[in-house]
Amino acid sequence: MRRAAILCFTDRGAQMAARIAAALEGDWSVERYRPRGNLAPLTAELFSRVEALVFVGACGVAVRAIAPLVADKRSDPAVVVLDERGAHVISLLSGHIGGANALTRAIASAIGAEAVITTATDVNRRFSVDAWAAANGLWISDMGAAKRFAAEILRRDLPLASDFTVKGTLPGGVYAGNCGDLGVAISCRRVAPFKDTLLLVPRRLHLGIGCKRGAPVEKLRAAVDVALGEAGLCRHALRCAASIDVKRDEPGLRALCAELDLPLRVYSAEELMAVQGDFEASEFVRSTVGADNVCERSAVRSAGEGATVLVHKQRMDGVTVAIAQEDWSVSFE
Repeated sequence: MRRAAILCFTDRGAQMAARIAAALEGDWSVERYRPRGNLAPLTAELFSRVEALVFVGACGVAVRAIAPLVADKRSDPAVVVLDERGAHVISLLSGHIGGANALTRAIASAIGAEAVITTATDVNRRFSVDAWAAANGLWISDMGAAKRFAAEILRRDLPLASDFTVKGTLPGGVYAGNCGDLGVAISCRRVAPFKDTLLLVPRRLHLGIGCKRGAPVEKLRAAVDVALGEAGLCRHALRCAASIDVKRDEPGLRALCAELDLPLRVYSAEELMAVQGDFEASEFVRSTVGADNVCERSAVRSAGEGATVLVHKQRMDGVTVAIAQEDWSVSFE
């Protein structure tokens, strides 16, 4: 659950902080503080560990508190400021990637205040590409390209290409297209349909792995790299790894998941054999672990109904790898 900290400085501010905390309950884990004296140490501690800071007080207080800490829009938390009477809620920092604009609107709606949003794409009702990517968990390939896209979309409409079905209407400022000097592409593959492509990568790939007992992480890593590379797939599209339950404690597999920051899902032989599909069967593997194919069946089982196998069973130094893609669609609504 996302973490938020609310800082207030007066009795009226404390009452407003309690209202905000109640409104955010369920979506956020909220901490409340009423600091006295030097605000810098507390702000620095919170800035490094929460996803949102909400100041109930003057903008100047918030600005001075966070100024030495602001570093990068990709890592800075959302910072929101509102007056203690709840008339205006201001998105101060990390409006898009950090989610401050969305949080500002949520708080304003909950307390009946006016949301103050100053980011140009929002003001002009144009597609906020970094905000949408962050809200939907897509990896942004190039922050420089994201900045260029955000600046140019204020002047003209830009194309969007997607390997996934787009449901509903496109947001303001973009149209469906796959050529041009600047555009955004949504894909799990390393594609570049535009001269200057902003690639947004959804985490929708499931990595199925089988291996011999004691297979070292180096062999597992090499097999995965080859499978991704030959298929032109982006590592950042991986959502989880999957295997048969007898491999749950394999040190090499655990180490690989830690390196790739992936959870490991394991399934029984019965669960894998129940997966429907055209898989390469091995009677030797079946006699050993109870399932005739570990990597493909694990990938498809993890990816769920409607999954598509993008990489069929590949063998390399005692490791088998397969990759399946979830059935997923793009929505801007």
